[in-house]
Amino acid sequence: MIASFLDLLLRWSHLLFALVWIGHNYANVVKQPTFMPLGGQRDEPSRSADLEARMQREHGTFRYASIVVWASGMAMLWQRGWLPDALLLQGPLAVIGMGAWIGTLMLLNLWLVLWPHQKKVLGFVPAPMEERVRCSRITFLSSRTNTILSIPLLFLMLASGHGLQLF
Repeated sequence: MIASFLDLLLRWSHLLFALVWIGHNYANVVKQPTFMPLGGQRDEPSRSADLEARMQREHGTFRYASIVVWASGMAMLWQRGWLPDALLLQGPLAVIGMGAWIGTLMLLNLWLVLWPHQKKVLGFVPAPMEERVRCSRITFLSSRTNTILSIPLLFLMLASGHGLQLF
């Protein structure tokens, strides 16, 4: 009974927070399909405390959703006893294992590449305008990388349970 409840909780948290994380990426692609460099005319003093708080909350929700997605996915694999074979890409678990590795790369890209640069772009960390403009390109490319990686990730996650015979 407890194992069934844990499995249900992990599945739903994985799905719900994946929608938040990947949905944020997809929304950004629709909202801004091409790169637009950060303009040098941004007026920092006019940015309100309310806007700053909303941006912090939005980006925090997005970032921490990625951790919940990754942790719940790894927990599901561990709970079933699949984690070692999946991560070593062995047997029929190689399919979901590839999805797990892509998800891990996406998480690392978000936390180690995108977020440190995005903090400068958004003004959460002081940086000269030239650095902020440079970082805007890096954040754009890093975000698009995660969006593109989400397509094979979703395919591999679904193929592991629905269509494994294709592999």
